[in-house]
Amino acid sequence: MRHYKTLSEMHRENGWPPPENPLLGLLGCNKDCPLGDREFTSDCYMISFKKLKAGVIMYGHTPYDHSNGSMMFVKPRQIIQMKDLKLEEAGFMILIHEDYLNGHPLHQAIQKYGYFDYEINEALHLSPKEEEIIWDLHAKINAEYHNNTDEYSREIIIGHISSILMYAQRFYKRQFINRVDMSGKMVTRFNDALSEYYSNGHLQTSGLPSVSQIAEKLFVSPRYLSDLLRQETGKTAMDLIHLSLMSEAKNMLRSGERSISEIAYTLGFENTSYFTRLFKKQNGVKPLEFKKMNMN
Repeated sequence: MRHYKTLSEMHRENGWPPPENPLLGLLGCNKDCPLGDREFTSDCYMISFKKLKAGVIMYGHTPYDHSNGSMMFVKPRQIIQMKDLKLEEAGFMILIHEDYLNGHPLHQAIQKYGYFDYEINEALHLSPKEEEIIWDLHAKINAEYHNNTDEYSREIIIGHISSILMYAQRFYKRQFINRVDMSGKMVTRFNDALSEYYSNGHLQTSGLPSVSQIAEKLFVSPRYLSDLLRQETGKTAMDLIHLSLMSEAKNMLRSGERSISEIAYTLGFENTSYFTRLFKKQNGVKPLEFKKMNMN
């Protein structure tokens, strides 16, 4: 698999025009442009908008859903595969070498955008009005990119890139809401998956459930799952796992039949001290205190 450390070699080996900036590449493609076959990683962030007529894009090990006009966000060193791609309409790709962001607040801020970790069926599908906003920002970046470089160029371009990322965050929230309307709340499916985990005895055989395990059951990426649950409930996937475990713990403590250590191990905790810390954090009292309060 090819890994590109520089934009120049990525452009050269793919037959693209040389980048205007060694750390920033801007590519446009009309609807007749074939993108060919390739599999690669790079030291770049990638932001792209495409409407596919044919072909498949693989991000990690799963296909991106590009049935509509959609955006894809890729972080450095993530595997990308492209097979026989042709665009239905014009698209663009912005390639940002991670060094381009050095010393700028976006270097850290970009880490908060969880959609760079999304995978299966989690591309951002834009409405016509949303497309207009993204294309307008792209046009501003394009104009500055081909302008004579001066002391303001990088700041202006990164400002527009930041706007694209913020709008994408907003549009994803809209997509989360629409998804709930179409397919029901993810929190219901999440709780069902947790209940299945408990009833199948996995707490004793595999220990505490992880976000990754539940996400795999629900066919979504861990980051997408947490972001969607936060949109629905205000809590992350891990928050909800902890709440569920503590609800089970309280039921066991109320019965008074088991010791604290027995309850901890039954719920998949490797040691009693972690169970006690988490219980007090969630409930304000230690398990033994809770047990005594409910036995009186």
